Amino acid sequence: MAIIGITPCNRLPDYVESIRRAGGEPRVLSTEEAPSVRGLDGLLFTGGDDVDPAHYREARHPRTTGVDAVRDEFELQLARLALAADTPVLAVCRGLQVINVAAGGTLIQDIAEVNPTLGHQIDTPLYAIAHEVWVARGSALSNVMQEQLADGDVLQVNSRHHQAVKQTAPGFDVCATAPDGIIEAIERPHSRFCIAVQWHPENFWRTGEFRALFEEFVKASTHDP
Repeated sequence: MAIIGITPCNRLPDYVESIRRAGGEPRVLSTEEAPSVRGLDGLLFTGGDDVDPAHYREARHPRTTGVDAVRDEFELQLARLALAADTPVLAVCRGLQVINVAAGGTLIQDIAEVNPTLGHQIDTPLYAIAHEVWVARGSALSNVMQEQLADGDVLQVNSRHHQAVKQTAPGFDVCATAPDGIIEAIERPHSRFCIAVQWHPENFWRTGEFRALFEEFVKASTHDP
């Protein structure tokens, strides 16, 4: 059974249950330990507050909040280790932003300031559909989610973020966008598995809309006997 390291956050149960239902063994990590991919078959980077913009050489915007220096350092180092080792990665919301920054990308610090046309923050219920995303055909995300795609390229997603990718990190492709052009998913071609999404697929573990995403992640993390 694949051991999946999960970065700590305030809403762990849905991530843990999503991994269990996909056939993996969840292992919640601690920021009090040194970042390491040793003993882990895959890594799930979870949601949370904003990444300190100092990590992508920008001044802090007034709406950038909740910065946790310890978590930032832990996750950015862990992300770089995972990318270097080609450890399978699934990243969610803040997790996408961590992966992008760790690999050399930058972030929009407040979507509403640069693009206020579409609401990206619907906080309750956690599984409330906020908008659709358009998935790039032929992408790894498209291949994983093909049975759930409407009209070949559309997914309905929830949304709880006020930041997003500005400059995509080198080596990554944009694989989904919102109708307003905000980047909603990125992936790293030729990796064993490296998909990062801006929405929260873990909140749908009861109804299964994104079960395939977790199942393919766990499958990619599973060693052949």
